[in-house]
Amino acid sequence: MFAEAGVPAAVVLPRSTADVVAVMQTASRHGVPVVPRGGGSGLVGAANAVDGVITLVTTRMDAVLEVSATDRLAVVQPGVVTRALRDAVAGLGLYYPPDPASYDWCTLGGNLAMDSGGLCCVKYGVTSDHVLGLEVVLADGRVLRTGRRTVKGVAGYDLTRLFVGSEGTLGVITEATLSLRPAPATPVTLVASFASTAQTGRVVQRVVTEGLVPSMLEVMDRTCIRAVDDLMRSGLDRDAHALLMAQSDAGGEAAVAEIAALTRICTDEGADLVHSTDDAGEADLLLAARRMAWPALQRLGSGLLLDDVAVPRGRIADFMDGCQQVAVRAGLVVAVVGHAGDGNMHPTVVFDQTDADQRTRAHEAFDAILALGLELGGTITGEHGVGRIKTEWLERELGPVSMSVHRAIKDALDPQGLLNPGTMFRRAAVGDLPAVASAQA
Repeated sequence: MFAEAGVPAAVVLPRSTADVVAVMQTASRHGVPVVPRGGGSGLVGAANAVDGVITLVTTRMDAVLEVSATDRLAVVQPGVVTRALRDAVAGLGLYYPPDPASYDWCTLGGNLAMDSGGLCCVKYGVTSDHVLGLEVVLADGRVLRTGRRTVKGVAGYDLTRLFVGSEGTLGVITEATLSLRPAPATPVTLVASFASTAQTGRVVQRVVTEGLVPSMLEVMDRTCIRAVDDLMRSGLDRDAHALLMAQSDAGGEAAVAEIAALTRICTDEGADLVHSTDDAGEADLLLAARRMAWPALQRLGSGLLLDDVAVPRGRIADFMDGCQQVAVRAGLVVAVVGHAGDGNMHPTVVFDQTDADQRTRAHEAFDAILALGLELGGTITGEHGVGRIKTEWLERELGPVSMSVHRAIKDALDPQGLLNPGTMFRRAAVGDLPAVASAQA
């Protein structure tokens, strides 16, 4: 919504690493910027084209090249849809944990570029926690291989981690070696409703301090609850101020015991309703309510601005309450849904995009929420990335020394500044670069 976008000079859809090498060699020789793009599900404009660039779309590189049950790994191309990998390994009793809400259509290349998370991060971590190695085409067309296939390995710098989360600014990922886990047991699922966000916050704190490690711990505020219930007619508690969803995939009696402990905590903290089930169908319905939060909120206004702030788990209630104060000041609706287990919240500003005043207030509310997150000891992004709409805030969070190191790495790997210019770093507009003008001529 607030990320600039333009018209590329060309769009290419490579099918192999060799194709990507040819594109980058040509772009480097002529000084033409390149914007890598996956499935287009990103929310910060990191894959938006700008005038005169080459948009390099990796969706045709969609092969699962190898699955090894012995080594518990998969080798994939970047265009593989995240859910397709999970389905591909399920028959071998294996599991790829990262599960962004868009996992039905987002691609692994985009997940790698943004270091995406998902609903199961509380137990299994984010994308970077499951990457063993990469194949990357650098700005000048050279092919770099990072990492390894072994369980352990510390030779050299950790270049794999450097490229994961780099948002296409350091190279184009053309292959990834990903670690897999044994498939989890059928989970036991819990849902609890609360009259206040403070109660929900205390539950999250106790989950951590009492040593519980659920495979999922999600939260929705009243606005989200009602929006989802209006869409799905799922019988959610519309009067609740917060709804907590949790799962345990520990298996058998261990899962039952973990959910029983979580039930006790919710009851102790005054939950109005606590319900648990080991029925897979019922669990799928409950999870669908969480995954449908974004589509449900889209029905509330013609414009949505989704934020992505992570705060310490002890400050979740403060953050949710603060977002409502921002909403009151802005005179707009702000709905909050998020991964309570790791403190990654997704407040969404709802507004009328045809109303210039509301657009201005929405942007101000977005900034106020970012400021709130930093004030509470958090970060401006937990999984969506910086893209083109948070470049100023990246500098505020990291400070001048860190930014100088970032720029030094960028300059070393991409001295012409061709890869995804304008993403992460505040730079001159791409259209102002002489190289683009000459390329268009």
